[in-house]
Amino acid sequence: MARPPAELEWALLGLPERGGAWGGRAGGRAGGSGGLGAAPGLDELTPPLASPQAPARAVRSVLAAPARPGLAWRPSRCGSSTAEAPATKAEDDSFLQWFLLLIPVTAFGLGTWQVQRRKWKLKLIAELESRVMAEPIPLPADPMELKNLEYRPVKVRGHFDHSKELYMMPRTMVDPAREAREAGRLSSSPESGAYVVTPFHCTDLGITILVNRGFVPRKKVNPETRQKGQIEGEVDLVGMVRLTETRKPFVPENNPERNHWHYRDLEAMARLTGTDPIFIDADFQSTVPGGPVGGQTRVTLRNEHMQYIITWYGLCAATSYLWFKKFLRRTPGM
Repeated sequence: MARPPAELEWALLGLPERGGAWGGRAGGRAGGSGGLGAAPGLDELTPPLASPQAPARAVRSVLAAPARPGLAWRPSRCGSSTAEAPATKAEDDSFLQWFLLLIPVTAFGLGTWQVQRRKWKLKLIAELESRVMAEPIPLPADPMELKNLEYRPVKVRGHFDHSKELYMMPRTMVDPAREAREAGRLSSSPESGAYVVTPFHCTDLGITILVNRGFVPRKKVNPETRQKGQIEGEVDLVGMVRLTETRKPFVPENNPERNHWHYRDLEAMARLTGTDPIFIDADFQSTVPGGPVGGQTRVTLRNEHMQYIITWYGLCAATSYLWFKKFLRRTPGM
Protein backbone atom coordinates (compact mmCIF):
# COMPACT_ATOMS: atom_id res chain seq x y z
CA MET A 1 0.00 0.00 0.00
CA ALA A 2 1.38 3.47 -0.91
CA ARG A 3 2.35 5.78 1.94
CA PRO A 4 -0.16 8.65 2.47
CA PRO A 5 1.01 12.17 1.66
CA ALA A 6 3.01 14.02 4.33
CA GLU A 7 0.34 16.71 4.56
CA LEU A 8 -2.24 14.08 5.55
CA GLU A 9 0.07 12.67 8.24
CA TRP A 10 0.57 16.15 9.75
CA ALA A 11 -3.15 16.79 9.58
CA LEU A 12 -3.90 13.60 11.47
CA LEU A 13 -1.48 14.62 14.22
CA GLY A 14 -2.94 18.10 14.41
CA LEU A 15 0.44 19.66 13.45
CA PRO A 16 0.92 22.55 11.09
CA GLU A 17 2.46 21.76 7.76
CA ARG A 18 6.20 21.92 7.44
CA GLY A 19 7.24 25.28 6.20
CA GLY A 20 4.41 26.96 8.12
CA ALA A 21 4.50 28.90 11.36
CA TRP A 22 6.51 26.32 13.31
CA GLY A 23 9.02 26.00 10.51
CA GLY A 24 9.24 29.78 10.34
CA ARG A 25 10.10 30.09 14.03
CA ALA A 26 12.71 27.42 13.75
CA GLY A 27 14.22 29.17 10.77
CA GLY A 28 14.15 32.52 12.57
CA ARG A 29 16.03 31.14 15.56
CA ALA A 30 18.54 29.55 13.32
CA GLY A 31 19.06 32.83 11.53
CA GLY A 32 19.27 34.80 14.76
CA SER A 33 22.12 32.75 16.08
CA GLY A 34 24.24 33.50 13.13
CA GLY A 35 23.35 30.44 11.06
CA LEU A 36 24.32 27.91 13.70
CA GLY A 37 21.38 25.50 14.28
CA ALA A 38 20.53 25.96 17.96
CA ALA A 39 18.34 23.25 19.49
CA PRO A 40 14.80 24.43 20.04
CA GLY A 41 13.26 24.30 23.48
CA LEU A 42 10.85 21.67 24.69
CA ASP A 43 7.92 24.02 24.45
CA GLU A 44 8.74 24.75 20.87
CA LEU A 45 9.02 21.08 19.86
CA THR A 46 5.66 20.13 21.42
CA PRO A 47 2.93 20.40 18.78
CA PRO A 48 -0.26 22.19 19.74
CA LEU A 49 -2.25 18.99 20.34
CA ALA A 50 -4.14 20.52 23.20
CA SER A 51 -5.84 22.97 20.91
CA PRO A 52 -9.63 22.48 20.84
CA GLN A 53 -9.62 22.91 17.11
CA ALA A 54 -7.07 20.11 16.52
CA PRO A 55 -9.43 17.13 16.57
CA ALA A 56 -11.91 18.92 14.32
CA ARG A 57 -9.15 19.80 11.90
CA ALA A 58 -7.95 16.18 11.91
CA VAL A 59 -11.44 14.84 11.24
CA ARG A 60 -12.00 17.36 8.47
CA SER A 61 -8.67 16.50 6.98
CA VAL A 62 -9.44 12.79 6.99
CA LEU A 63 -12.89 13.30 5.49
CA ALA A 64 -11.49 15.68 2.91
CA ALA A 65 -8.82 13.21 1.80
CA PRO A 66 -9.44 12.14 -1.79
CA ALA A 67 -10.69 8.56 -2.27
CA ARG A 68 -8.28 6.20 -3.91
CA PRO A 69 -9.32 4.81 -7.24
CA GLY A 70 -10.64 1.20 -7.18
CA LEU A 71 -11.79 1.36 -3.54
CA ALA A 72 -15.45 1.71 -2.55
CA TRP A 73 -17.02 1.84 0.86
CA ARG A 74 -19.73 -0.70 1.50
CA PRO A 75 -21.93 -1.07 4.58
CA SER A 76 -21.44 -4.17 6.69
CA ARG A 77 -24.12 -6.86 6.26
CA CYS A 78 -23.31 -8.86 9.37
CA GLY A 79 -26.29 -7.53 11.27
CA SER A 80 -28.83 -8.21 8.47
CA SER A 81 -27.49 -11.73 7.84
CA THR A 82 -27.84 -12.54 11.52
CA ALA A 83 -31.42 -11.32 11.50
CA GLU A 84 -32.35 -13.16 8.29
CA ALA A 85 -30.98 -16.56 9.40
CA PRO A 86 -33.75 -17.38 11.95
CA ALA A 87 -36.45 -16.31 9.46
CA THR A 88 -35.04 -18.57 6.73
CA LYS A 89 -34.79 -21.52 9.13
CA ALA A 90 -38.38 -20.96 10.24
CA GLU A 91 -39.56 -20.99 6.63
CA ASP A 92 -37.66 -24.23 5.91
CA ASP A 93 -39.13 -25.90 9.01
CA SER A 94 -42.65 -24.83 8.04
CA PHE A 95 -42.27 -26.24 4.52
CA LEU A 96 -40.85 -29.52 5.84
CA GLN A 97 -43.64 -29.79 8.39
CA TRP A 98 -46.46 -29.54 5.86
CA PHE A 99 -44.64 -31.58 3.25
CA LEU A 100 -44.13 -34.53 5.62
CA LEU A 101 -47.79 -34.31 6.62
CA LEU A 102 -48.61 -35.54 3.11
CA ILE A 103 -47.34 -39.03 4.04
CA PRO A 104 -49.99 -39.89 6.67
CA VAL A 105 -52.69 -38.06 4.72
CA THR A 106 -51.91 -40.04 1.56
CA ALA A 107 -51.73 -43.33 3.47
CA PHE A 108 -55.12 -42.61 5.06
CA GLY A 109 -56.61 -41.88 1.65
CA LEU A 110 -55.25 -45.11 0.17
CA GLY A 111 -56.55 -47.11 3.13
CA THR A 112 -60.02 -45.61 2.70
CA TRP A 113 -59.87 -46.37 -1.04
CA GLN A 114 -59.07 -50.02 -0.25
CA VAL A 115 -62.09 -50.16 2.07
CA GLN A 116 -64.29 -49.14 -0.86
CA ARG A 117 -62.51 -51.62 -3.14
CA ARG A 118 -63.11 -54.43 -0.66
CA LYS A 119 -66.83 -53.64 -0.54
CA TRP A 120 -66.95 -53.72 -4.33
CA LYS A 121 -65.02 -57.00 -4.49
CA LEU A 122 -67.22 -58.71 -1.89
CA LYS A 123 -70.31 -57.66 -3.83
CA LEU A 124 -68.79 -58.98 -7.05
CA ILE A 125 -67.91 -62.31 -5.42
CA ALA A 126 -71.44 -62.66 -4.06
CA GLU A 127 -72.90 -61.97 -7.50
CA LEU A 128 -70.53 -64.47 -9.09
CA GLU A 129 -71.39 -67.18 -6.58
CA SER A 130 -75.09 -66.62 -7.05
CA ARG A 131 -74.65 -66.77 -10.83
CA VAL A 132 -72.65 -70.00 -10.71
CA MET A 133 -75.18 -71.67 -8.42
CA ALA A 134 -78.19 -70.58 -10.48
CA GLU A 135 -80.34 -73.02 -12.40
CA PRO A 136 -79.28 -73.59 -16.02
CA ILE A 137 -81.14 -71.62 -18.68
CA PRO A 138 -81.44 -72.40 -22.41
CA LEU A 139 -78.50 -71.02 -24.38
CA PRO A 140 -79.40 -67.76 -26.17
CA ALA A 141 -78.74 -67.91 -29.88
CA ASP A 142 -77.56 -64.30 -30.08
CA PRO A 143 -73.91 -63.89 -29.03
CA MET A 144 -74.65 -60.30 -27.92
CA GLU A 145 -76.93 -61.61 -25.18
CA LEU A 146 -74.07 -63.68 -23.77
CA LYS A 147 -71.93 -60.67 -22.82
CA ASN A 148 -73.75 -60.35 -19.51
CA LEU A 149 -74.00 -64.11 -18.90
CA GLU A 150 -70.41 -65.15 -18.24
CA TYR A 151 -70.25 -67.97 -15.66
CA ARG A 152 -74.00 -68.47 -16.07
CA PRO A 153 -74.97 -72.15 -16.47
CA VAL A 154 -76.75 -72.92 -19.73
CA LYS A 155 -78.10 -76.12 -21.25
CA VAL A 156 -77.85 -77.33 -24.83
CA ARG A 157 -78.72 -80.44 -26.83
CA GLY A 158 -76.84 -81.71 -29.86
CA HIS A 159 -73.82 -83.75 -30.99
CA PHE A 160 -70.03 -83.35 -31.14
CA ASP A 161 -67.79 -83.09 -34.21
CA HIS A 162 -64.61 -84.79 -32.95
CA SER A 163 -62.78 -84.25 -36.24
CA LYS A 164 -62.13 -80.58 -35.43
CA GLU A 165 -60.83 -80.74 -31.87
CA LEU A 166 -58.74 -77.83 -30.54
CA TYR A 167 -56.27 -78.07 -27.68
CA MET A 168 -55.66 -75.38 -25.07
CA MET A 169 -52.30 -76.19 -23.55
CA PRO A 170 -50.43 -76.46 -21.30
CA ARG A 171 -53.08 -76.78 -18.60
CA THR A 172 -53.45 -78.50 -15.23
CA MET A 173 -56.62 -80.16 -14.00
CA VAL A 174 -58.90 -78.22 -11.70
CA ASP A 175 -59.21 -80.52 -8.70
CA PRO A 176 -60.50 -78.79 -5.54
CA ALA A 177 -59.77 -81.83 -3.34
CA ARG A 178 -56.13 -82.04 -4.48
CA GLU A 179 -55.69 -78.28 -4.17
CA ALA A 180 -57.00 -78.40 -0.60
CA ARG A 181 -54.51 -81.15 0.30
CA GLU A 182 -51.57 -79.24 -1.19
CA ALA A 183 -52.55 -75.84 0.15
CA GLY A 184 -49.85 -75.85 2.83
CA ARG A 185 -47.04 -77.10 0.64
CA LEU A 186 -44.34 -74.83 -0.73
CA SER A 187 -44.39 -76.57 -4.11
CA SER A 188 -46.45 -79.11 -5.99
CA SER A 189 -46.18 -80.84 -9.35
CA PRO A 190 -49.65 -81.40 -10.81
CA GLU A 191 -49.86 -83.33 -14.05
CA SER A 192 -49.74 -81.20 -17.18
CA GLY A 193 -52.06 -81.73 -20.12
CA ALA A 194 -54.61 -79.91 -22.27
CA TYR A 195 -58.25 -78.86 -22.47
CA VAL A 196 -60.10 -80.50 -25.34
CA VAL A 197 -62.32 -77.99 -27.18
CA THR A 198 -64.78 -79.65 -29.56
CA PRO A 199 -67.37 -78.16 -31.95
CA PHE A 200 -70.92 -78.97 -30.82
CA HIS A 201 -73.92 -78.63 -33.13
CA CYS A 202 -77.02 -77.51 -31.21
CA THR A 203 -80.04 -79.30 -32.64
CA ASP A 204 -82.68 -76.92 -31.30
CA LEU A 205 -80.88 -73.69 -32.19
CA GLY A 206 -79.35 -74.78 -35.48
CA ILE A 207 -75.95 -73.31 -34.61
CA THR A 208 -72.57 -74.83 -33.84
CA ILE A 209 -70.70 -73.70 -30.74
CA LEU A 210 -67.41 -74.59 -29.04
CA VAL A 211 -67.45 -76.78 -25.92
CA ASN A 212 -64.54 -77.27 -23.56
CA ARG A 213 -65.09 -80.94 -22.73
CA GLY A 214 -62.40 -80.90 -20.02
CA PHE A 215 -58.88 -81.96 -19.11
CA VAL A 216 -56.81 -84.81 -20.53
CA PRO A 217 -53.19 -85.58 -19.57
CA ARG A 218 -50.49 -84.97 -22.15
CA LYS A 219 -50.27 -88.64 -23.09
CA LYS A 220 -54.00 -88.61 -23.91
CA VAL A 221 -54.08 -85.52 -26.11
CA ASN A 222 -54.13 -87.62 -29.26
CA PRO A 223 -57.79 -88.69 -29.77
CA GLU A 224 -56.65 -92.15 -30.92
CA THR A 225 -55.61 -92.86 -27.33
CA ARG A 226 -59.11 -92.16 -25.93
CA GLN A 227 -61.55 -93.57 -28.44
CA LYS A 228 -63.74 -94.84 -25.64
CA GLY A 229 -64.43 -91.29 -24.49
CA GLN A 230 -65.44 -89.93 -27.92
CA ILE A 231 -69.19 -89.54 -27.46
CA GLU A 232 -71.38 -90.24 -30.45
CA GLY A 233 -75.00 -89.26 -30.99
CA GLU A 234 -77.08 -86.55 -29.35
CA VAL A 235 -76.43 -85.62 -25.75
CA ASP A 236 -77.67 -83.04 -23.27
CA LEU A 237 -75.00 -80.79 -21.86
CA VAL A 238 -74.82 -78.21 -19.11
CA GLY A 239 -71.96 -75.76 -19.09
CA MET A 240 -70.92 -72.25 -18.12
CA VAL A 241 -70.71 -69.43 -20.62
CA ARG A 242 -67.19 -68.11 -21.17
CA LEU A 243 -66.20 -65.01 -23.10
CA THR A 244 -63.17 -64.36 -25.25
CA GLU A 245 -59.82 -63.53 -23.65
CA THR A 246 -57.10 -61.03 -24.45
CA ARG A 247 -53.53 -62.21 -24.30
CA LYS A 248 -51.91 -61.39 -20.95
CA PRO A 249 -48.27 -60.34 -20.63
CA PHE A 250 -45.79 -63.21 -20.90
CA VAL A 251 -48.47 -65.52 -22.37
CA PRO A 252 -47.30 -66.96 -25.73
CA GLU A 253 -49.18 -66.28 -28.91
CA ASN A 254 -51.63 -68.90 -30.11
CA ASN A 255 -50.31 -71.27 -32.75
CA PRO A 256 -53.23 -72.43 -34.94
CA GLU A 257 -50.89 -74.29 -37.31
CA ARG A 258 -49.81 -76.62 -34.51
CA ASN A 259 -53.26 -76.49 -32.90
CA HIS A 260 -51.82 -75.05 -29.68
CA TRP A 261 -54.02 -72.43 -28.02
CA HIS A 262 -52.74 -70.58 -24.97
CA TYR A 263 -55.79 -68.37 -24.41
CA ARG A 264 -59.40 -68.18 -25.66
CA ASP A 265 -59.50 -66.24 -28.91
CA LEU A 266 -63.07 -67.02 -29.90
CA GLU A 267 -62.96 -65.25 -33.25
CA ALA A 268 -59.85 -67.16 -34.39
CA MET A 269 -61.16 -70.47 -33.04
CA ALA A 270 -64.52 -69.95 -34.76
CA ARG A 271 -62.89 -69.16 -38.10
CA LEU A 272 -60.73 -72.27 -37.94
CA THR A 273 -63.57 -74.64 -37.05
CA GLY A 274 -66.44 -72.93 -38.89
CA THR A 275 -68.49 -72.37 -35.73
CA ASP A 276 -70.12 -69.41 -34.01
CA PRO A 277 -67.95 -67.51 -31.48
CA ILE A 278 -69.82 -69.03 -28.52
CA PHE A 279 -67.92 -71.00 -25.89
CA ILE A 280 -69.04 -72.98 -22.85
CA ASP A 281 -67.19 -75.09 -20.24
CA ALA A 282 -68.93 -78.45 -19.79
CA ASP A 283 -69.66 -79.30 -16.17
CA PHE A 284 -68.30 -82.30 -14.27
CA GLN A 285 -71.45 -84.37 -14.90
CA SER A 286 -70.57 -84.46 -18.62
CA THR A 287 -67.51 -86.61 -17.91
CA VAL A 288 -67.54 -90.10 -19.47
CA PRO A 289 -65.10 -92.94 -18.80
CA GLY A 290 -62.01 -92.60 -20.93
CA GLY A 291 -62.89 -89.05 -21.96
CA PRO A 292 -61.89 -85.58 -20.78
CA VAL A 293 -62.63 -84.62 -17.18
CA GLY A 294 -65.27 -81.88 -17.18
CA GLY A 295 -65.85 -79.14 -14.68
CA GLN A 296 -62.66 -77.23 -15.48
CA THR A 297 -64.06 -73.77 -14.76
CA ARG A 298 -62.02 -72.03 -12.08
CA VAL A 299 -64.29 -69.52 -10.40
CA THR A 300 -62.10 -67.50 -8.06
CA LEU A 301 -61.53 -63.81 -7.49
CA ARG A 302 -58.58 -62.49 -5.53
CA ASN A 303 -59.63 -60.55 -2.46
CA GLU A 304 -56.52 -59.25 -0.71
CA HIS A 305 -57.91 -55.83 0.12
CA MET A 306 -57.98 -56.45 3.87
CA GLN A 307 -54.21 -56.74 4.10
CA TYR A 308 -53.88 -53.60 1.99
CA ILE A 309 -56.23 -51.80 4.41
CA ILE A 310 -54.14 -52.88 7.39
CA THR A 311 -50.92 -51.84 5.64
CA TRP A 312 -52.08 -48.34 4.65
CA TYR A 313 -53.85 -47.54 7.91
CA GLY A 314 -50.87 -48.85 9.89
CA LEU A 315 -48.52 -46.63 7.90
CA CYS A 316 -50.84 -43.69 8.49
CA ALA A 317 -50.86 -44.27 12.25
CA ALA A 318 -47.08 -44.67 12.49
CA THR A 319 -46.22 -41.60 10.41
CA SER A 320 -48.87 -39.51 12.19
CA TYR A 321 -47.31 -40.36 15.55
CA LEU A 322 -43.81 -39.45 14.34
CA TRP A 323 -45.07 -36.22 12.81
CA PHE A 324 -46.81 -35.27 16.05
CA LYS A 325 -43.67 -35.88 18.11
CA LYS A 326 -41.48 -34.01 15.66
CA PHE A 327 -43.49 -30.88 15.02
CA LEU A 328 -46.03 -30.50 17.82
CA ARG A 329 -44.29 -31.86 20.91
CA ARG A 330 -40.83 -30.82 19.67
CA THR A 331 -39.09 -33.78 21.20
CA PRO A 332 -35.40 -32.88 21.74
CA GLY A 333 -32.97 -34.71 19.50
CA MET A 334 -35.46 -35.42 16.72
